[in-house]
Amino acid sequence: MSGLEGLRVLVVEDEPVVAMYLEDLLEALGCQTIGPASRLADGLALAEEQGFDVAILDINLGGERSTPIAETLRARGVPFAFASGYGAPPEGFGDEVPMIEKPYREAQVAAALDRLLGR
Repeated sequence: MSGLEGLRVLVVEDEPVVAMYLEDLLEALGCQTIGPASRLADGLALAEEQGFDVAILDINLGGERSTPIAETLRARGVPFAFASGYGAPPEGFGDEVPMIEKPYREAQVAAALDRLLGR
């Protein structure tokens, strides 16, 4: 048991194979995946809904930044983490937002989710 059972996680990831892998990791942790959204517009639409607890946002969505999604979530008080293969969070978010480095690893995803939940 990971302590994450039943957690609803919005996934915004533009690479289909990577999104499927992340879904598998989340399922192994007992989480439910919302999405995944692969484009900025789709991610924004999902971010405005109420059906999830936390979010994992790929920073680069086919050349567009996920920053507007992050700003929407921050305004709504929904915790989120960024994911990237490049390491640095977008400007204006700093250390308050967990960074998950790609390729995704179960332990790192679990640790980021725990941090989002204040554990």
